[in-house]
Amino acid sequence: MFRASSLLKNTRLDKEWNLSDISKKIKVPIKYLEAIENETIVDFPQEPYCSLIIKDYGDFLGLNGTEILSLFRRDFDQRRKIKSTKNSFFSFTPQFTFTISIIIIVIIFSFYLISEYFKFHQPPKLKVNWPLESTISTSTIELSGNTDSEATVRINEDLILVDDNGDFQKKINLATGDNKITIESTSPNGKTTIEEKTIKSSP
Repeated sequence: MFRASSLLKNTRLDKEWNLSDISKKIKVPIKYLEAIENETIVDFPQEPYCSLIIKDYGDFLGLNGTEILSLFRRDFDQRRKIKSTKNSFFSFTPQFTFTISIIIIVIIFSFYLISEYFKFHQPPKLKVNWPLESTISTSTIELSGNTDSEATVRINEDLILVDDNGDFQKKINLATGDNKITIESTSPNGKTTIEEKTIKSSP
């Protein structure tokens, strides 16, 4: 299939004319003639000047300027359709945007469910503020700590109140000698975390 740009360029070369001479004779800047022959769209002149140049150029070369112009329009109508098709494939249409939004929501919700699943099936965290010394000279100590707010805490089997932040505390009476203290935090799903320490009380 003949392209208008090729017909113009090949005819000019057959006649051994250079663009500079043609530019002077038909009074058209040489950059526009080069753009038309090379199909450099960004350098085309604005319409209707572009169409007039193409027609005059064709007539000057002894071609039918009107037919050359028709071929030129056909060539670039096809190019625009191809470009439009490529752009439409990546265009953010309302339907495309809606679909992407739904996919993102589903992914976020899935991650939330997975994180909640693992969180539910993990044992609760448990941090106990033990005395700095393993041997103390008092008969009582006050233990405190932090765990999950939904967890149940027992110290040596005694149930301890846990506040909304997961904090707890209890005063513990010590016998003379070694006192083994066990703190157990149990989540609603039955998972347990245990901290143990032996504290020696000397009179």
